[in-house]
Amino acid sequence: MPTASGVKLKAPEVSALLPRESPEQYMAVALAEARLAAARGEVPIGAALVDEAGQILAQNGNRTIELCDPGAHAEMLVLREAGRLRGNYRLPRTTLYVTLEPCVMCAGALVHARVSRLVYGAIDPKAGGVVSLFQVGQDPRLNHLLAVEGGLLAAESAALLRDFFRERRTGWGMKS
Repeated sequence: MPTASGVKLKAPEVSALLPRESPEQYMAVALAEARLAAARGEVPIGAALVDEAGQILAQNGNRTIELCDPGAHAEMLVLREAGRLRGNYRLPRTTLYVTLEPCVMCAGALVHARVSRLVYGAIDPKAGGVVSLFQVGQDPRLNHLLAVEGGLLAAESAALLRDFFRERRTGWGMKS
């Protein structure tokens, strides 16, 4: 997706920094996308979708404000791009790495896309759709279940969000 200036900023490759197929490597990409989102004034959430061979299919950060789209969460943008690349809305044998536990909308999209595994950083006690408030993707009544792992680089993910909102409150003349 292009930015307002017409150039899409993409998080730098970190593959040289960590061993191939390292979960931390993929979460580092998601964190880099979250930082880019923050720089755009978006809530700093980033995601990366990885296939079974360890290739990143798509990566992005939140763009709800930029695109004037309530559905432009990092997870949704990544699923859309990967679907376009694969020519199919179903994305089996993939893992989504995201810096914050997905909301109900994003968790539902993961189920519909048949993503195999979800790895998230921080929990979202206010809007979490996977473990905190709801268990979308874990409910056996659904036609697809997600393998879920939480807490990967959670401290960094949570700090990024906390600092972003602290700065916003300060900017609005509020005390933290």
